[in-house]
Amino acid sequence: MQTKLTLRMEERLIRQAKSYARRTGRSVSGLVADFFSQLSATPGASPESGSPAVRSLVGALRGMQLDEDDYRAYLAHKHG
Repeated sequence: MQTKLTLRMEERLIRQAKSYARRTGRSVSGLVADFFSQLSATPGASPESGSPAVRSLVGALRGMQLDEDDYRAYLAHKHG
């Protein structure tokens, strides 16, 4: 069952939310509902239950033996 919820926010934030919703083809209500759903997600939940971007990365590094030194080398190369 759906019910109405009234939120009070700064006009600027409301304009930003409406603009974002319009750009992404969603409703503000849908955005708020998704946000609230994420709040109730169990910490440490499976990445498969995350956003599409997160789900697309699941398993990308499976079998790789990487550590902090590898990350430092990557950053040095990237910004070197």
